[in-house]
Amino acid sequence: MTLRNILQIMTRPEWAVKTLLHGKPEFSNMKPYMPKGLDMKKLGDFMNRTFSGWLDEERIKPIRDSWKGKLVLKGVASMEDADTAFRLGFDGLIVSNHGGRQLDAGQSSIRAMSPIVDAYKERMKIMIDSGLRSGPDIARAMAKGADFCFLGRTFMYGVGALGRAGGDHSIAILKTQLQQLLEQLSCETCSQLPDRLV
Repeated sequence: MTLRNILQIMTRPEWAVKTLLHGKPEFSNMKPYMPKGLDMKKLGDFMNRTFSGWLDEERIKPIRDSWKGKLVLKGVASMEDADTAFRLGFDGLIVSNHGGRQLDAGQSSIRAMSPIVDAYKERMKIMIDSGLRSGPDIARAMAKGADFCFLGRTFMYGVGALGRAGGDHSIAILKTQLQQLLEQLSCETCSQLPDRLV
């Protein structure tokens, strides 16, 4: 904690009290797998060790072999990835560059998705993540062939600004934006977007 952190906390007493009552934010989904008592530096080391390495066919094939339910592969960024996912029997894929955080000059997800849609649209579900922030972004992705869109940052901003109500508020904005766009294009459903928007 620095003096600057302390001053920031003092200007947000409601947040400070709620944080004291509920505890500091944690990686709840990772907790069962983490050693006890990690400080922030050790947590960073643990995350680097746990999430390092290339996810290739050798690592994902045993998962597909042992899991008989529906299985989706996230992080698909090329036709080669899509070909592998299809060959291994995945039911769907999520085209994603993980928000472009690591390689902001890399290809956008929507550009990577186009040839994948052309090859696999009728054979597995194709979803998209990364770079979508608004209702028009959702429409563009669906017009390009996405079956489903994921958004993360939009909801983080909403919750950051309005707390618990922020998620609902973000959804309301997205729905309004998408509805307005559909009306402007005279589309009754999103399935008409490829004919009207592209």
